[in-house]
Amino acid sequence: MSKKKITPETPVDSLAENVELNEAKEALALRIKALEENLKDQEDKYLRLYADFENNRKRSIKEKAEYLSLASKDIIVALLPVLDDVERANANNAHVEDPQALKEGFSLIFNKLSQIMEAKGLKAMETLHEAFNYELHEAIANVPVEDESLKGKIVDQVEKGYYLNDKVIRYAKVVVGQ
Repeated sequence: MSKKKITPETPVDSLAENVELNEAKEALALRIKALEENLKDQEDKYLRLYADFENNRKRSIKEKAEYLSLASKDIIVALLPVLDDVERANANNAHVEDPQALKEGFSLIFNKLSQIMEAKGLKAMETLHEAFNYELHEAIANVPVEDESLKGKIVDQVEKGYYLNDKVIRYAKVVVGQ
C-alpha cells in the first residue's frame, strides 16, 4: 500500500483507501479546521458587508431627508419679495381711501406671484369648455345644459388645477354639463 501526502484538500473518499486510520483522523481534523477557518472568514465578510450596507442605507435616508428639507428653500426665497409686498400693502391699506389704488396694488402683487410660480414650473390648467378628463379633472357636480355642444364638457371651474413641470399636482374641481 502506498502512502500519499494528506492535505486539507484531500477528498474524504480517498483517505480511507490510501492511508492509515491515524493519518485519516489527522487529515479530517485538518480539513475540519480549514473549513471552520473558511466559515469564520465568510461570516466576517458577511458581517462587514451587512454593516456597510446598513451604514449606506442610513446615510442615504439621512441625505434624502436633508435634500427634502432644503428642496423648498429655493421657492421660499423666491416668494419672500411677495411676502414683503403683502406686508407693505397690508400696512398701507389703513391709510388708502381710493379702492382703485387697492385693486391695482393687489393686482401687481398677484402678477408678481404668478410670474415667480411660472418661473418655478407651475402652470394653471385651462379647463373651461374642455371635454371632461378624469385624469386631469375632479367632477364635483353635473348640471343639465341646454346647449348640446356643452354635454360632457366643463361648464364651470370651482378650483383651478395645476401642473408642475408638466405633471399634475392638483386636479381641477369642475362642474360638468349633462
